[in-house]
Amino acid sequence: MTRQQFGFLAGFLLVAVWALGGPGAAAAATLAGLVGWLLVRVLDGEVTMAGLADRVAPPRRR
Repeated sequence: MTRQQFGFLAGFLLVAVWALGGPGAAAAATLAGLVGWLLVRVLDGEVTMAGLADRVAPPRRR
């Protein structure tokens, strides 16, 4: 599946959930999807917790 096909499918499913369950259900489905995506990237070793901490930490001044 290409990225374009995956993007279309994700958008279609988001609108379907919104239509069937309302905006709250769509927001919850989106949040759950993002958490699952991040978890898989961490388990695959593509993202480290130290790398994430570096991104959210305030920059150090010299």
